Amino acid sequence: MLMRSALIATSLILAAPLLAACDDDGPAEQAGEKIDNAVNDSNDTMEKAGESMDDAMDDMHDGMEDATGNQ
Repeated sequence: MLMRSALIATSLILAAPLLAACDDDGPAEQAGEKIDNAVNDSNDTMEKAGESMDDAMDDMHDGMEDATGNQ
């Protein structure tokens, strides 16, 4: 029983620095975050472009209705 307790205590002591190191972002984590940010920025840009196109189509539709007298 004493051997088992000593083994568990030693394992916990050795694991503590490894768990603390998990807090630091490595190069792969940093690259992943940059990719995530780029994708989010791209999505925002595409969404704004889509909204602008939708507004332009609405304006064109309204202009066609005004020109033809249809509503």
